[in-house]
Amino acid sequence: MKQIGAINNNQKTIKLKVDAFIRKNKTIEKFSRKKISLLLPLLGVGIAFLSGCSVDLSRKAPPPETNSRQAVNEPTTPNNRPLERTPDDTNFVVAVVKKVEPAVVQINTARTVRTEVPEIFNDPFYRRFFGQQVPVQPQERVVRGLGSGFVINSNGQILTNAHVVNNADTVTVSFSNGRTVKGKVLGQDTVTDVAVVQVPANNLPTVEMAKSNQVQPGQWAIAIGNPLGLEETVTVGVVSATDRSISDINPSSRVGYIQTDAAINPGNSGGPLLNARGEVIGINTAIIRGAQGIGFAIPIDTAQRIAQQLITQGKVEHPFLGIQMIPLTPEVKQRINSLPNSNISVQADRGILIVRVIPGSPADRAGLRAGDVIQAINNQPVTTPDAVQQIVEKSGVGGKVPMQVQRNGRTVQVTVQPGPLPATTEAPTE
Repeated sequence: MKQIGAINNNQKTIKLKVDAFIRKNKTIEKFSRKKISLLLPLLGVGIAFLSGCSVDLSRKAPPPETNSRQAVNEPTTPNNRPLERTPDDTNFVVAVVKKVEPAVVQINTARTVRTEVPEIFNDPFYRRFFGQQVPVQPQERVVRGLGSGFVINSNGQILTNAHVVNNADTVTVSFSNGRTVKGKVLGQDTVTDVAVVQVPANNLPTVEMAKSNQVQPGQWAIAIGNPLGLEETVTVGVVSATDRSISDINPSSRVGYIQTDAAINPGNSGGPLLNARGEVIGINTAIIRGAQGIGFAIPIDTAQRIAQQLITQGKVEHPFLGIQMIPLTPEVKQRINSLPNSNISVQADRGILIVRVIPGSPADRAGLRAGDVIQAINNQPVTTPDAVQQIVEKSGVGGKVPMQVQRNGRTVQVTVQPGPLPATTEAPTE
């Protein structure tokens, strides 16, 4: 009995300890729940920030590998990759360069500039006053130029820009293999800035031509040339826009340019702009100074058409109407209609307003007048002067250009037969 009593006392002691342990655990659990409930919002905020990164936190990280054999066979990283050339080092640009570079040339020019002595310095008074400082003979200096070009015919015909070879006394053409030959300018057209140079050579590598009317914004654009004399420089970008007008830079221009962000610098002029297949889509020709990533190329379809005339005729005849024009805007319309004692009334809301007709020009002979609003040409609506220029340019000299114009509220049909563009005009005209 004594032993049983001792056991009962021990059981009571154990029960008290267990009860105390349970009460302690309940207190800890209660506190932990409060603590967890405070931490959860912070956890949520952390995940929200991390979700902006390109990291998938929903996947569990794999356990670390302990197999020494797997560690030895792990793939190479950029830090321990072999130095030998791998397929990763080449791409379509490398293939294009290898294909086209032999047909791209550097063009060096030189011209002599002669400075005449002003007539006033021949006066004895000035000679006595200035003494030996007065030049007695005309001064001459040589101006050198640099540009690029590319071979379009295996018999030595090279396409480049007119401003590269303009007024040059000597033209030297250098190939990528180090060969240098003298060149002769077959012809140049300052309106489109296209020129053709002939070199005495045969079996030259040539470029392939694309169709520039199939060029689309966003496609790859690769420029090869000699910017600042750095031979065979390659730059890459995309076609930013097509049919771009730069009449603000060159008022006489009649070209719808290809715009690209491929780097173009002085010396690139005349070089090819290529697509991803290594076909020429344009001739690099202009940049906007002070801007970055804005360059322009002459579409190759236009360049080929001009080059063919230069090769066969030595010159290019551009069609000419003899009008000055501006886009019709509400402000222009209001200003014209508010002019006192004016016999011109503009009723159209859009179109191209003729502000001047040159006397004796094709437009004058066809009956066009200042104040006429061109609505359509060849049944094509026109809203910009550049569109009119390009349509007329394609019609050619002597072609027929049917126009629909609005004159004092009436629709009039007029057909103009363009003549050749005069060598000089008083102001930019079409």
